[in-house]
Amino acid sequence: MEHLFTRFANSVSRAAGRPLTFVICCGSIVLWAATGPLFGFSDTWQLAINTSTTIITFLMVFLIQNTQNRDGAAIQAKLDELLRAVSDARNEFIGIEHLTEEELDEIRKDIERVAYGDDLDDPEGKRKLELLRASFLRMSATRTT
Repeated sequence: MEHLFTRFANSVSRAAGRPLTFVICCGSIVLWAATGPLFGFSDTWQLAINTSTTIITFLMVFLIQNTQNRDGAAIQAKLDELLRAVSDARNEFIGIEHLTEEELDEIRKDIERVAYGDDLDDPEGKRKLELLRASFLRMSATRTT
């Protein structure tokens, strides 16, 4: 059952992201609006579009979330494999996506300390930080020109 749902969710996600799907949806809205005078812009006419869009939106939330969950898990597995395969990488980073946000912030700060030195008085850390800042300045200068 889960495999069937996964295939269905993939198919719907792929179809929903295509330009033709967008054109069909826009055409449906135009067709609905054009039938307004025919139905006297009645409450039933308005209820038809409201109900259909609500149901479609409700179902799409779950399908898209399912696809995002699987994509995120696949990317995480690939990153974990890269960490495991690279000899200089620290294997303790495998699985950190399960930590709390506070724990992840602490790990990020530790990584920055290792990368840039414990404090700005450290000449090597200061040099790395200045190189990083210069790199950001170059990137932002090329974006504005």
